[in-house]
Amino acid sequence: MDKPNHHDVDVILKLYDLRREDRMRKARGWLFGYKASNAAEHMAACPPGSDENAYFRMVTSYWDMAASFVTSGAVNKELFLQNAGELLFVWEKTKATITDSRKAMGNPMYLANLETVAQAMIDNMNTANPKAYEAFAARVRGAA
Repeated sequence: MDKPNHHDVDVILKLYDLRREDRMRKARGWLFGYKASNAAEHMAACPPGSDENAYFRMVTSYWDMAASFVTSGAVNKELFLQNAGELLFVWEKTKATITDSRKAMGNPMYLANLETVAQAMIDNMNTANPKAYEAFAARVRGAA
């Protein structure tokens, strides 16, 4: 893998800056309290046309887009993994509903970049400490 360069740093800084936009900040805050473990709970929490639905789509599509920079090779993977902990938080908050969403949409690739990069982050965490992700996931499940 190529070493990170100024382009990688610039992209990561821009991604960070975009997270600070007011509506995105509100959507990220809303996701902190989101708890759904199946499609019915997701639909109750995020009915079509609601602000909550828009928040969910905004945050998940943002992190899927950012993850696509890694999966496509446009951004250095190792540097990104060191600076995108919120991606793993988003994955943990949303992963229980993704299979149902993919089926409902007829799109098996829905949020696939997010999932791929989250798994890379999980693998990195567990390499350093085999129980690291388990502890992280437990903290996220307890958050609200």
